[in-house]
Amino acid sequence: MKKDPEVTPELARELGLSDEEYSRILEILGRTPTYTELGMYSVMWSEHCSYKNSIALLKTLPRSGGRLLVEAGQENAGLVEIGDGQAVAFKIESHNHPSAVEPFQGAATGVGGILRDVFTMGARPIAACDSLRFGDPSQPRVRYLVRGVVSGIGHYGNCFGVPTVAGELFFDRSYQGNPLVNAMAVGIVQQGRIASATASGKGNPVMIVGSSTGRDGIHGATFASVELSEDSESKRPSVQVGDPFTEKLLLEATLEIIREGLVIGIQDMGAAGITCSATEMSARGEAGMRIDLDRVPVREENMSAYEIMLSESQERMLVVVRKGCEDRVREIFKKWDLHAVIIGEVTDDGYVTVSHGGEIVAHAPAESFVLGGGAPVYTREEQRPTYLDVTGAFHPSSIPVPRDTTYILRLLISAPNIASKKWAYEQYDTSVRTNTVQGPGGDAAVIRIKGTRKALAVSTDCNGRYVYLNPRKGTMIAVAEAARNVVCTGAEPLAITNCLNFGNPYKPEIFYQFAEAVRGMGEACRALGTPVTGGNVSFYNEDPEGAVYPTPVIGMLGLIEDIDLITTSFFTSPGDSVFLLGQTREDIGGSEYLSHVHGVVAGDAPYFDIQEEIRVQSAVREMIRERVLHSAHDVSEGGLAVAFAECCITGPRPIGAVLRVPVPFRRDALYFGESQSRIIVSCAPQDDNALFRIAAKHNVDILKAGVVGGDELRMNEDIKISILELADLYFKALERLLVRA
Repeated sequence: MKKDPEVTPELARELGLSDEEYSRILEILGRTPTYTELGMYSVMWSEHCSYKNSIALLKTLPRSGGRLLVEAGQENAGLVEIGDGQAVAFKIESHNHPSAVEPFQGAATGVGGILRDVFTMGARPIAACDSLRFGDPSQPRVRYLVRGVVSGIGHYGNCFGVPTVAGELFFDRSYQGNPLVNAMAVGIVQQGRIASATASGKGNPVMIVGSSTGRDGIHGATFASVELSEDSESKRPSVQVGDPFTEKLLLEATLEIIREGLVIGIQDMGAAGITCSATEMSARGEAGMRIDLDRVPVREENMSAYEIMLSESQERMLVVVRKGCEDRVREIFKKWDLHAVIIGEVTDDGYVTVSHGGEIVAHAPAESFVLGGGAPVYTREEQRPTYLDVTGAFHPSSIPVPRDTTYILRLLISAPNIASKKWAYEQYDTSVRTNTVQGPGGDAAVIRIKGTRKALAVSTDCNGRYVYLNPRKGTMIAVAEAARNVVCTGAEPLAITNCLNFGNPYKPEIFYQFAEAVRGMGEACRALGTPVTGGNVSFYNEDPEGAVYPTPVIGMLGLIEDIDLITTSFFTSPGDSVFLLGQTREDIGGSEYLSHVHGVVAGDAPYFDIQEEIRVQSAVREMIRERVLHSAHDVSEGGLAVAFAECCITGPRPIGAVLRVPVPFRRDALYFGESQSRIIVSCAPQDDNALFRIAAKHNVDILKAGVVGGDELRMNEDIKISILELADLYFKALERLLVRA
């Protein structure tokens, strides 16, 4: 077995630790760390695990209240009570850097990791979502990444047996060298069967269960905490390899030992592997842990203590078992053809002690490794980006008003960011487990909860362009639109999870974006009553060309109390009245129209008022509860004309509409501007008065815009296009771009 390198300040720097952090480790231990200890600190104090540059701000978010059962960050995933003794566990996380160098496995293991976070809490996963960002899809490298990522997501979810029901697919050159791959999972758990990621009880055995440990993924957490560069391709060993069939077995075995009450604590081995699970579980339980690495099942020869402790091999858990229940746990895992091996025990000294080859290779306080304990916390310098002066100087008068608005609609309905994502989601099993009521393609997905009249609505949302132009307001819009999406299905928004994708936090302009985004998120969540259950921060999303757009992806959870209230986004019945709720403003800044048609990213994020948003959402929820709506669809990218077109063509039977709306200002702002807090609804003509009454009650602008019917979409005298042509442009554009190019 090769000798460990000598531990020096230079080696610490190579592993991503600053000189100050290395000095702090010397102070904690009162000696020079072993090579294994240095590796453990390097991964646990990496940005990916410690949140050292973000936690101070994250603690300002509303992290409790409402239906939350645990405060944000206390467990592997958020936990929200939904009645009938049930709770929902849900979380979103990133796998950006691995997907940039190995798109299939990077995306697949991102899905696997987030599923484990949910079922280690005792929750059976019932749905998965994804939020994806890529560069210019006309470029071969980008198309390779898109195909690989979508294939990886589909492979893992389909084989595991969870429906992938919602998501986003967005393209912009800012993501050219650094795609964003965010995966979300949702699970259901009985409140009496919730498992905790806590170690307690001196002498309780510690078991490693699931797959064997290999060298894949070593320093994956560190890899995720640096910018991508030209030699990132050499980091392929930092990309884990997933096995969804093994994870399915692990799911069933894990839920069985939790159901039988054999577990004191359990945690997934994701980033930082055994190191993360052992230190975090011990610190959370104010306990210690003794681990013998010679007992760990390995699949490669001559693995060092450093490699075993830092391996991120997939489909593994660390379990603290009730003393005396070891044989039953082994029996259950043997039934599922998985390892279940005692590798140590819980202690009461507060230290994680690791032995290998009969020698102690690590002995350090568990608390010193972890977020909220000894891990460093920094507040970085903020500086307003100078580009905001340039983008903010934009005036719409510099853009000519188009003469042919039908032509513009054709361009937008087939634009990659607006066109149907059917090419991607048809590669996913969206209906496995038979709970999916509404899958991809609508405002939000809806999953029924078996044995009840209830359903869950889930949505992911963020327009990074808005956040780039106005970090605080853009993030408020992301929260509001995610809520608006679930409201349109008939749900009450309950809580959010988030995945905050930004550049290098050591750059003051990047940290300004991050800080303002967090402030905007907090403001919106407090106003909407949707506390933050937890999530993920992903910094260093940069390549040599620059940083990605700041992209704080919001995963929203909503509850529908009665499945009869589920509302679709598309028009359903000829003769129905069409209404627009909310106010349209003369604004084209930050719009897809401005970017896609004119090649300009400038202006402010669209006008937004959180109180106006709350009123509109409240009005729509009441209309749905009174059972007077046939459809509800929010106005977002592409503006009013695109939203009306989507209402016509996204249902099982395309249907036209004849619409007339006032033209109080420039037509491109009316048809393609992206004013917020607007929802298109339809109803039977006899219910028109009910809509006027409810809108007035909530002080919401309401316009009767027209009627459903015919085989064309007509808007004033400006837009006239056949529904069949719209559908062809919308549903086939992405496939033409990504497959036939």
